[in-house]
Formats: sequence, C-alpha cells, structure tokens
Amino acid sequence: MLKYLIITIYMTLWLTACQSDITSDPDGLQAIANERLARESLPGRVHYEQQCAACHDGNLKRAPHRDMIGLMTADAILRTLTDGIMQEEAAGLSETERLMVATYLSGAEAGEALPQLTSCQSSVPFDAKALANQNWGIQAGNTRTIEAGDAGLDASQLEGLRQRWAVAFPGATRVRSQPTIAGGRVYVGSHSGTVYALEQDSGCVVWRSETAAEVRTGIALAEVDGEWMLFFGDVLGHVYGVRAEDGRQLWRVRADDHPNATITGSPSYHDGRLYVPVSALEVGLAIDPTYECCTFRGSVVALNAADGAVVWKTYTIAETPSVTGQNAVGTNIIGPSGAVVWNSPSIDPRSNQLFIGTGENMSSPATRTSDAMIAMDLDSGEINWVFQGTTGDVWNGACDTTTPENCPVEKGPDFDFGGATIIVDTDEHGPLVIAGQKSGFVHAVDLITGQLVWQTQVGRGGIQGGIHFGIAAAGQTLLVPISDMADGRSYPDPDRPGMHALDANTGEMLWSQLHEDACDGRRSCHPGISQVPTVIGDTVIAGAMDGRVRAYDIETGDVLWLLDTTEAFKTTLGTVTRGGSMGGAAGPIAGGGMLLLSSGYGLYNHMPGNLLLALTAGDSDLMRY
Repeated sequence: MLKYLIITIYMTLWLTACQSDITSDPDGLQAIANERLARESLPGRVHYEQQCAACHDGNLKRAPHRDMIGLMTADAILRTLTDGIMQEEAAGLSETERLMVATYLSGAEAGEALPQLTSCQSSVPFDAKALANQNWGIQAGNTRTIEAGDAGLDASQLEGLRQRWAVAFPGATRVRSQPTIAGGRVYVGSHSGTVYALEQDSGCVVWRSETAAEVRTGIALAEVDGEWMLFFGDVLGHVYGVRAEDGRQLWRVRADDHPNATITGSPSYHDGRLYVPVSALEVGLAIDPTYECCTFRGSVVALNAADGAVVWKTYTIAETPSVTGQNAVGTNIIGPSGAVVWNSPSIDPRSNQLFIGTGENMSSPATRTSDAMIAMDLDSGEINWVFQGTTGDVWNGACDTTTPENCPVEKGPDFDFGGATIIVDTDEHGPLVIAGQKSGFVHAVDLITGQLVWQTQVGRGGIQGGIHFGIAAAGQTLLVPISDMADGRSYPDPDRPGMHALDANTGEMLWSQLHEDACDGRRSCHPGISQVPTVIGDTVIAGAMDGRVRAYDIETGDVLWLLDTTEAFKTTLGTVTRGGSMGGAAGPIAGGGMLLLSSGYGLYNHMPGNLLLALTAGDSDLMRY
C-alpha cells in the first residue's frame, strides 16, 4: 500500500529545532515547507475543511492547531476520531472519510493493523515497597544520579550486560519518553499516544492507557492521598494523572489554551503539587509569511496533584503580546513572545524554589527572560530571580527559508536552555543552580541570589551545537555532553562532540572524551551527544547521535563499555527492531539490576529507530541479528 513518506509538516521541524536539532542543510526548512504544500493535494483535505477546519485552523483558541495534530501518528488521529475525544465532532464523517482525514493530517497512511505488544498472562502486583528512582526516574534536583545500590549495577558488571528483553512500540518511528522503574514495573510513554506499564522482568504489558497524542515526557510517580499516581504530558499540551496500579485516568487538563501549546519537559512532583513546564511549537508557523508571529509565552503551571486543579500559573514573559508592526507582505508582527520552557523544573525544598531554563524569543522585542535560568517560589509562582545566558536572542523558523518575511532582525543565534537545570551542593559556594546552553557554555549561579559564580565554554555551540538536553552530576563533578553538529554557520572554535567533566566548584575542565566519527557515511548520523546522560554508580552513561551508548569512568573519562543500538534486536513479539540516533531527555535509566536504553530520536536529520532495550548481567549473548 502506498506510503506518503512525508516528514510531518514544518511543525515537525520546529519540534526538532527548539530542542536544538535544526537541520544542517540550509534548504531543509524549505524542503519541509514544500512537502507540506504537496500534502494539500490529498483527498482528506476536503473532509478536514468541511468538518474540522473551523476549530483547528486557529479560529478556536483552545483547539490544537492542525499542525500540532500532524505530530500524531495517523492511527492515533484515527483513534481520536473514531472512539476518542473527537468522536462526536467526527460523527458526520464516514469510516473512509475519517481515514482520509487522518492520512491528510499526519502525512502517513492510517488504518493498518499494527501488532500490539505482548500482554502479561499473569503479572506481579504493583509493589509499593519496591519503588526506586521516583519523580521522572531521577530526583527533584535533576542531577540524574542513581546510586549503584539502587541501580543494582556497577562498572564491573558492564561487560556482562546482556539483553533481557526489547520492545518496539506499535506505529512508532521514535522513542522519546524517559522510562521510570518502580514497583516491579517500567512505565513509559510512546509516539503513538499510549502509556505502558511493562513488567520489569519480561517486558510484557501489564496495562496500557490511551492518551490524546504522543507522550514524550518522562513519567513522574508519587503517592497522593494514599494512592500511587503517575503524571505526564502529551504533545498537545494535556497533563494527566493516572493510577499506577491499573492505568485508570483520574484527571486530564490542558496546561495552556494556546492552540500550539505542548508539554515536552517532564512534570515535577513535590508535596502534593505537580509543577508543569509549558512550551509551544508556534515558531514553525512563522515560515508562512501570512502567519501573525507570534503570540505564545512560556510558563510553569502548578497543579493540585490529586485532581489537576490549577494552583498558580507564571508566564516567563509578563507582558501580553501585542502588534508591533507589519512584515514585508503586510502581516502583523506580534510580540514579545517565546521564552518557552522545554525542560523539567528542578526543585529545592530548602529555599522553597523551583528552577527552569528558557528558550529564545520568537518575535521582537527581546526580553530579559529568554535564554535564561529562572527561579520561582513554590507556593506562589513569584519570580525570585533571572539569570540570562544570552541577551537579544530572537529567532524563528522563517530565518532559514526562502520566505524570511517573519524572521526578526536579530536572526538568532537560537541559544536555548534546552535541558534542565540541576542543583549541586558545593564545598566552596554552597548550593548552586547549574545548566548547560546551546551556546556550549555551562553556567553556575548562586541558588539564592541568581548571581553568576562561574561559567565555562565546553563546546563550540550553535543551532546544532553545545548542550542540548541537559547535564548530570556525580557529587561535585559535572558531566557535560556536547553535540556540536554542523548547522551551516561558521564558528571560531573547533567542534568538541563527546563527554566532558567539570569541577562544580570552579568550572575547571577535569577531562574530555572526544568522539571519533564512526558513522561511515550513514545518513543523519553524527558522533555528538544530544541525549541527556545519567550517572549510575561510578560511571556516566549516555547515548549519542551515532546510535552508540557509552559508559565513561567518572574519574578519568575512559570509555568502559560501548553498545551499538542501531544493530538488530529481537523483540518480545519475536520480530526484529533497531534503534537510531539517541537524543532527547529519555536518557539511560537503571533499577533492580536492569539498565534501560531508549534509542531512535527519529526527527529531521537524526536516524529514526524504535527500540526500548532492557539489559541485565547474565551469561547469554545479546539477541542481535
């Protein structure tokens, strides 16, 4: 059956670009825009315009824009129209017409029978006594440190790791949700809009919970009023609270009523509240010169974890966007906008604060809160301080196309804080808030005042460069992954793809482990590290864009273990799957003697893949083909 091999609209590019993954090909943005136009000839367009466009072409503020819906898989859209939240609105469409609409919106054919993951015949009940690595799989300070005892693994066991099981998610071309190991289960979201509870030992499905769209966040776990609950967000901006035992949805809210709102950073739980970072994919729409760019402002929303009720909401830009002029074709320019929050808040109960990093402004004027680290009061959401890493950074997707009318005069440099801030207690300065930026710099600021303590340039930086999805800490040693993928620009500093270590007290470089290019000409392959790393015992483990995962000795930087996830692995269904580029916030996770790897970032200029791999120490060989 004919497949429409279309990368899902220019919004898919912005999903990539705002996470530091814009194409290195200057014509790539235009190519995606051209593909978007080509899809307009599909027959589902007519039925979409008749039944759906009135709400989803931007006329109804609370309705997700059609380009946001296009980030969903075709089958997920079809499920929503057939028996999901849009069932009533789609009642006037026949089965064939719903199929056409799903194909038109996603750019891929829907309606195929997909093999489902193996269900457990019998399963060990949820064990609250076996909980480990709660709250997004790590902890409130976001240091991404798992003690060897909790992991059940140490450096001596790495070479003996063998496949326990592998999963390929139905209908997926990417794996981006950080798994959480708890209660004898693995909780993880999927591209197809399903959250799974897998039995830890076997990988079989204990339960599955359908969502409105792809879940790319991690899964936070907490006990609320005597009930163990899971919390996560989807790409359409919904936040969910479900029962950990059986996956029953207890509540769902939309974090922002902007049609392009999305949740990419994992919600953080503390003391009965859920703190949700809110972003948007609006910048891709700026490619169209007739689009009024831009109106979205980043925010953090505090929700009551028991029922999802809003406690407070704080925008990263206090000023409401307004018309500031017109572009060359007479379309209104609206601003200020942007300063979106891609990352999970770190929490410091001692000072009663949370900390986030923000992205660039999407339209002028520039604000002091873009490309910034921000501290907020946990109780009220009041902003306590702002540290700005790069001033005057205004950029949107129009800047790299043949339709630059909406590109602001600043034209970048697009130096987001894409990864989470971390909290480190240092001997010399006390508690510091530390974060890496796409500029290639790591910044350390005083936790109370927000004043800069030190900053160190680790990578070359760039749209594709620097630090993408965050850093980790082992005590007072910082582990800093660098991408430095080409982006068509020239830079005075050399590329430094690989893993690096800094002293958290001084910012001094302790060691650097630069990666050689082992891609051997493979398309969309690069030696840099985009995925966030995880400290497990006395090693730091991270996956790179070449599909290889490496374990480094924290003291020396030596590579102790390497596994290529792009090789073929046998799944629980007996089929074969492969990983791809390893990127995003779904870094390695460990618990109970098991190491979990997520492979297949699968967006523009990155190798697709579909692999969740569970490894344990054992005598059998890896089940590779």
